[in-house]
Amino acid sequence: MRFSKIVGIVAITVMASACSWFGSEKETPDIPEEQLYSEAIQALEQDEYSNAVKKLELLEARYPFGRYSEQAQLELIYAYHKNYEPAAASAAADRFIRLHPSHENIDYAYYLKGLTAFEQDRTFLERYLPIDITQRDPGAALNSFESFSILLNRYPDSQYAPDARKRMIFLKNRLAQHEINVARFYMKRGAFVAAANRGRYVVENLKETPSVPEALIVMYQSYTELGMNRLAAKSKEVLATNYPDIPVKTYRQEHKTLLETATFGLLGSEEEVIEVEDVHTLPSANERPWYHRATFGIFE
Repeated sequence: MRFSKIVGIVAITVMASACSWFGSEKETPDIPEEQLYSEAIQALEQDEYSNAVKKLELLEARYPFGRYSEQAQLELIYAYHKNYEPAAASAAADRFIRLHPSHENIDYAYYLKGLTAFEQDRTFLERYLPIDITQRDPGAALNSFESFSILLNRYPDSQYAPDARKRMIFLKNRLAQHEINVARFYMKRGAFVAAANRGRYVVENLKETPSVPEALIVMYQSYTELGMNRLAAKSKEVLATNYPDIPVKTYRQEHKTLLETATFGLLGSEEEVIEVEDVHTLPSANERPWYHRATFGIFE
């Protein structure tokens, strides 16, 4: 029995030391905090963002309470942003704001969070092709607008406030145009209540955007189709008073001809424009001929 125990102990000892004999995973040598931070900053300056992320993550893991920990967390947000990791950048910004609400550079964290969301849905093609980004989901734009808004409200004298303010104007215009696009979608399908609500949202909440005239047109047309004459007259009055030179386009311009569909909108597009007074004379969506509905609007 004693012999078997000795054999067992020897076997365990041999197995435990086998890793050192045949080679095991090498541990990363300890790097002083100051050196690790310096290397991370150097990587950022040389646009080596992936390397900077690795070093900053290692710094935060090994020296969570070191002298460079707070600054490393802030630099990590920027590194994530430049390395095209928007989710990680946003999470790092939220973490920094939660852990250091009174930090002297917390305005920078809000700015980076807004900037990351601002550029999140800008794909490679959208940077070089005339793609209408207002047709896309506005989730990232809303997040960016919120972050910039907090920055301006809490830190109006921040050095990042002027740029944030300019970006908010762009985002506000984009969000307003998105609402108009959705309203047009509803108009084409005869959902006039939903269309009117979208138009009213733009008029009430996005007043200083170029989409306000289109929103008033949508409201006038929708209320007219719904038989809500008082609201239609009010929308018409506001439109005529503030934008007297803008013609009203009927939503029926959205229905494309066969030639326009075949040529992707290059040929056969005849946009119909009508005066405000003539909107109520248009037939409703339910009065269109049967072949128009059967062909989904291809044949007028």
